[in-house]
Amino acid sequence: MQLSNSEEQLMEHLWKLEKAFMKDLLEAYPEPKPATTTVATLLKRMIDKKFVAYNEFGNSRQYYPLVKKTAYFSKHLNGLISNFFNNSASQFASFFTTETNLSASELEELKKIIDSQIQKKKK
Repeated sequence: MQLSNSEEQLMEHLWKLEKAFMKDLLEAYPEPKPATTTVATLLKRMIDKKFVAYNEFGNSRQYYPLVKKTAYFSKHLNGLISNFFNNSASQFASFFTTETNLSASELEELKKIIDSQIQKKKK
């Protein structure tokens, strides 16, 4: 199950806040803020998709994410690699490093991360 762009934006706020009432979520948006009804509709859809749940406190609901940010984006990225790069992480890495404007220092940092992962896999 995937989130729409609007739902992802709301989910970003929820991941950052961890738990939030409607007013907290509205405050997290930059101007112009969405209507309360818009956010309520997005939350309902996200609850139906099992991305968000809530606790009730009187008439108020405190929302919280059911899906971790890393798990969501990991699944997203794996789908991207599968669909666009023939399930080849090396094709994705080649595309990523040649088609983005990474600086030499960013490429060095990536190299360190990869070297570290290689060492972990060898153990």
